[in-house]
Amino acid sequence: MSEPVYLSLGSNIGDRGKNLRDAIRRLEHIGDLRAISSLYETEPVEFTDQPPFLNCAVALETGVGPAELMQQLLEIEQSMGRRRVQKKGPRIIDIDILLFGDLVVDTPAVTIPHPAMQQRRFVLEPLAEIAPEARHPVLNKTVRELLDRLGAGQSVHRIDHDKPTPD
Repeated sequence: MSEPVYLSLGSNIGDRGKNLRDAIRRLEHIGDLRAISSLYETEPVEFTDQPPFLNCAVALETGVGPAELMQQLLEIEQSMGRRRVQKKGPRIIDIDILLFGDLVVDTPAVTIPHPAMQQRRFVLEPLAEIAPEARHPVLNKTVRELLDRLGAGQSVHRIDHDKPTPD
């Protein structure tokens, strides 16, 4: 049984667009890509002394469970050269699980839904483009409702409606 999974991807080192396309291509080995948002240029959050990010959201259908999916995403990040040197620091690729069907998971290795997604415009803007009616299973709000509730701040700009299709 496949579950719809929504992922957030980001990059702020090197050719950011190429990094996102490469990661998306690698995701095709995990499941079926159902939707890819446009690219969004976003300012860093928390650790702000770093280059801006390119972000996008991806809808994926997969037959693997949350723990296995997380392991495969970490392997993609590592194989692309991600090194976890500084928390929230610059990265070639970052892939987060936002929603996994209506599952709620809280283990040391995996937390679903993503615990801060409702506070991050750089996550919600791309996600609202591809899944505005997806529902947060804990807050019982749609992605569109969460986005509408966000206050001002967090600069997020769509880049010419480009969609990072895999190479």
